[in-house]
Amino acid sequence: MAATGETNSSNAFTRIEDNITELIEGWINDCDPSLPIILTAHASVEGAIFGGERLVMLGNDVVLSGSLVKNPRFSYVALGHIHKSQDLNEGAQPPVIYPGSIERVDFGEAKDDKFFVIAHIEKGQDTQVEWHKLTDARPFIDRRAVLGSSENVTEFLKSALPREIAGAIVRLTVEYPREFDTLIDASALRKHCESAFEFHLVKRPQIQSRTRIAEGQVISSLSPLDLLEQYFDAAKTRDKDELQRLARQIISDDGETST
Repeated sequence: MAATGETNSSNAFTRIEDNITELIEGWINDCDPSLPIILTAHASVEGAIFGGERLVMLGNDVVLSGSLVKNPRFSYVALGHIHKSQDLNEGAQPPVIYPGSIERVDFGEAKDDKFFVIAHIEKGQDTQVEWHKLTDARPFIDRRAVLGSSENVTEFLKSALPREIAGAIVRLTVEYPREFDTLIDASALRKHCESAFEFHLVKRPQIQSRTRIAEGQVISSLSPLDLLEQYFDAAKTRDKDELQRLARQIISDDGETST
């Protein structure tokens, strides 16, 4: 059933793309041949790249074909929708330009330069495009820190951030042993980053994936409560005794129910 749905969706996109191509070609034929022709579209184009260097995937969006937008009867093609600056017909005519967004909108664009363009368009002449880099686009600052010690945690995390963060969108990802969780002072970090436009703290506690069984022990010889106690010890779990008491009660109640 899912395959049928995907096929129907693909067929629908194909029909839409065919209809758009036919419509645009009709408009071209109706244009005054003495004037330059400019196509403007807010759409994906085959072969374009997103800000995170992801190729446009056919089938996920209505995608205009490269042959359509590179039609030599166009003098210029001005595109929107994709935030990464690019010329899809570089070195040839017509220029097929995504100037890109003038602001970064997520961390996938953190390293992307931002531009605006000026196009000089004249019938019978090759179109010339000037790229102007924007120097005041809001920065996205992405930093990662790994806690290996419980000493001076807040100061260590502050040192992982650059000094100049005013107006920036800042993300700090912290990896740490789970028992350090209460040592991370989120309020102090937010206070430290108050000059930023926005601050994101991403906490990634590292959980031991496997509890080691003592040498000479056979796992089948251990009761569920014994195994649970070993897990709590390995994870350095707070309130271990209370959790063990609740576990004994649950197991006991389950045994009575079964009986």
